Amino acid sequence: MQLPEQFENVTVHCKANIYFEGKVASHTLQFPDGSKKTIGLIYPGTYHFNTNAPERMEITAGTCTIQLAGSTEEMTYATGTFFDVPGNSGFDIHVDNGIAEYICSYL
Repeated sequence: MQLPEQFENVTVHCKANIYFEGKVASHTLQFPDGSKKTIGLIYPGTYHFNTNAPERMEITAGTCTIQLAGSTEEMTYATGTFFDVPGNSGFDIHVDNGIAEYICSYL
């Protein structure tokens, strides 16, 4: 998978999305076609996120382990990989060490 190095012609929301006492933070990017993505950082720990719309999480740096809601399987994702999360669902994400960086696209 080819990771983007930058996004052109976007509006960046300056107010950060802060979760879990600052252990997960992201910024929202709004594209001219109305679509949006978030780009962010996840510090070591385990966190649960619920989804409204389907999401694609691209890991741009670091490593994380994921367990989708309703599944007992854990999968590990490293830089250059991605996973999809169904809408109206959720997932647990675990970062052992370092920082995992991501791009979340709302599908």
